Amino acid sequence: QVQLVESGGGLVQPGGSLRLSCAVSGRPFSTYTMGWFRQAPEKERESVATITWSGGNTYYRDSVKGRFTISRDKFKNMVYLQMNSLKPEDTAVYYCVAGPTAHTWNYWGQGTQVTVSS
Repeated sequence: QVQLVESGGGLVQPGGSLRLSCAVSGRPFSTYTMGWFRQAPEKERESVATITWSGGNTYYRDSVKGRFTISRDKFKNMVYLQMNSLKPEDTAVYYCVAGPTAHTWNYWGQGTQVTVSS
């Protein structure tokens, strides 16, 4: 089992920034891919960004490229999502995820709410 605990969500004005954090623990995950998904009300869950734990290779969905940055800290066992220039359409519950590949997400955190509104 891999445990994922998110923090850092909240209410922010359009154009503002937030940093989400995900504490990772449990079975060895050095070969895993980590990521962030989000789900807005009445919308499908979607992948936001992913990163390989070992090499740090990243992927971003087009709508967040240039605004969001995913990173991981191997020493602290943390995954981060820095979100800048936030837009109302970024409003969603954000989930930290982990899995053996970028297409298999076995582990999910409990989610953290991000609301972008004036």
